[in-house]
Amino acid sequence: MRSIPVVSELMFCLIPSCVLAKHHNQKLRFDKYGRFKILQVADMHYANGKNTLCLNVLPSQNASCTDLNTTAFIQRMIHAEKPNLIVFTGDNIFGFDSLDSAKSLDAAFAPAIASNIPWVAVLGNHDQEGSLSREGVMKHIVGMKNTLSKLNPTEAHIIDGFGNYNLKVGGVKGTSFANKSVLNLYFLDSGDYSKVLPILGYDWIKPSQQFWFQRTSAKLQREYKKGPVPQKEPAPGLAYFHIPLPEYASFDSSNFTGVKLEGNGSAGISSASVNSGFFTTLVGAGDVKAVFTGHDHINDFCGKLTGINLCYAGGFGYHAYGKAGWSRRARVVVASLEKTVKGSWGNVKSIKTWKRLDDQRLTRIDAEVLWSKNSGA
Repeated sequence: MRSIPVVSELMFCLIPSCVLAKHHNQKLRFDKYGRFKILQVADMHYANGKNTLCLNVLPSQNASCTDLNTTAFIQRMIHAEKPNLIVFTGDNIFGFDSLDSAKSLDAAFAPAIASNIPWVAVLGNHDQEGSLSREGVMKHIVGMKNTLSKLNPTEAHIIDGFGNYNLKVGGVKGTSFANKSVLNLYFLDSGDYSKVLPILGYDWIKPSQQFWFQRTSAKLQREYKKGPVPQKEPAPGLAYFHIPLPEYASFDSSNFTGVKLEGNGSAGISSASVNSGFFTTLVGAGDVKAVFTGHDHINDFCGKLTGINLCYAGGFGYHAYGKAGWSRRARVVVASLEKTVKGSWGNVKSIKTWKRLDDQRLTRIDAEVLWSKNSGA
């Protein structure tokens, strides 16, 4: 990490991806090149801007490093990658240190809003520790500009948490897949801390949320397999939430890409102490190809288990704990469409990922294919 100036908002109106302001009902779709790119930002831990000092940076950086370095990193990432969607996967603010949660949220998401790129967020375990309740934090997020975040699905009258929703990504405009959701995105509230005694530790995804996911996945699969252009296999799905599943502990250095540097918890994974079965639910649904979480800041790996990739983004924010000399980072995911026999764009051919480091060159590391239609893996 280096001390860098915060980039002017004017920059974002000079890059090709600058578009008119988005609204909550905007339809996401693949671009004319057959791509849809997602930037994942995990664990900003934003507090009070220039008055909030960084954690776990080199001694030479202590005096100049603040929340503004987190802001600058987001701006650099948006400018470099020009994503179609920005996903914030929890602990967006560090409520305990924030003087005003609403102001901290406004500052944390300001680069995404200024870019006019659609963005969404889910909650972590620290967002609600300030002046807003957990529901209040999510309501504030939903009311912000350019976000597609939702408080909860309107069709689910009883559901745990705040911020369970899905988004459809349509095919390229003007093609036969334009009105089909060729990529489905699921966002869930993985909670904060256990409310069930004597179970201690972190929260988990509840049965009501899993039931909503199952119904939503089944509905999307039915729609995709019907006309126009009926399909035999479901459209691929991606899931985003904050706290990793217990199954993240299944990997070691021989079967993942990236690093596992966390020293606490089961095999370096800070999941709930109980397994609510959501991974089994994901496997049973059959459409989700990858899960993306945050929470464990110095884990950044991807590993595949029973056909599903379990991935960390790696810590992004400078007021979040990290490791001195180990660059903050972000994860990028790109879904690409295949060409039809008539030369048009069809459905999703592959899903790839990589990470970028907040160093001098925004170094790109650990590029890999998460899923390919042809291999089925």
